Amino acid sequence: MSATSATIMNLLPIIFVFVIFYFLLIRPQQKRQRAIQQMQANLKKGDKIITIGGLHGIIDSVDEDKVVIRAGDGTRLTYDRSAVREVVSENK
Repeated sequence: MSATSATIMNLLPIIFVFVIFYFLLIRPQQKRQRAIQQMQANLKKGDKIITIGGLHGIIDSVDEDKVVIRAGDGTRLTYDRSAVREVVSENK
């Protein structure tokens, strides 16, 4: 065995660990992040949503980086668009 092939054999386990790390941790996180950004970009008036803080409400208006949420008895709250965790049901 030459010194070059011995060095390659020593690096293979490290490379293998990085490949596994990428496919098990990094790639799924990137897919989730893309899905969240897509959902936040598609917000529209009338969508029932849940914020990161757990507030349930209906979107009253949307602009470029803010959403106004109608909660409970008609109270209107302004949040950053990025504070929306999920859309429960869309406006029909």
